[in-house]
Amino acid sequence: MDFLFRPLRLAMDILINLFFWSYYTAGFMVFFLPVYIFGFLVMKDPQPLFQRLNHQFYRIFFSLSRILIPGLTIHIPPEVRDVKSSVIICNHISYIDPILLISLYPMHRTIVKGSIFRMPVFGWFLRHSGYIPDSVDDSDGLAMKDVITGLAEFLSKGGNLFVFPEGTRMPGGSIGGFHKGAFSLARKCRAPIVVLRIRNTDNLMKPGNLWYSTCFHNPVSVGFLARLDPDYGSPGFSLKGLIGQARSLYTEKPLTQKEV
Repeated sequence: MDFLFRPLRLAMDILINLFFWSYYTAGFMVFFLPVYIFGFLVMKDPQPLFQRLNHQFYRIFFSLSRILIPGLTIHIPPEVRDVKSSVIICNHISYIDPILLISLYPMHRTIVKGSIFRMPVFGWFLRHSGYIPDSVDDSDGLAMKDVITGLAEFLSKGGNLFVFPEGTRMPGGSIGGFHKGAFSLARKCRAPIVVLRIRNTDNLMKPGNLWYSTCFHNPVSVGFLARLDPDYGSPGFSLKGLIGQARSLYTEKPLTQKEV
């Protein structure tokens, strides 16, 4: 009997995807873009406004997802929502992961591939949202000391920097090697590290696909694994050891029932 329902599922997938892409394009242009432009023109520092607008845009997106996608649940425990003034590291399994974290934190920054900063329009939004290119040099109009100074102040005011230390999406829930960039920034800013785990966003958007799969039960979750408060000034501190400690949490921490 399954073949009888396939056309219905396909039709629902198409309708829901058309709605979401309309929200991304027409909704952004009509309801959000004028506010971005106004803030850029009248505010001395539009970064906080841009971050909150990004947050609100994706918060609405996931609220609509809960309503329109049958079987989708998104579990975010309070300890995840309450994270502040931290460098957040997280596994990476889907294109959706960055926008899911943006939807959780009004004050946020993240590290983005430098090539994307050179894209017309989109790169402009990234810069004025305070996001950081993965390779900082004078050609980007930034110096690392300026990034560190600005980031330390941002974190002290309650903002979060989130980073996917694997540097790419990993299929099947496997955990790749961690780059040291996020940990180096945390050390230079003397910031705590919060370790999160995202699950099942790769079912909502399959790897390599920009199409939402909408017709099955899918419990998406963001789990809180640990908060690390390294003694960065200790003679025994090791950046390699810190990276190993953070990565080991993904294999040592058992899944809770709500994450399965």
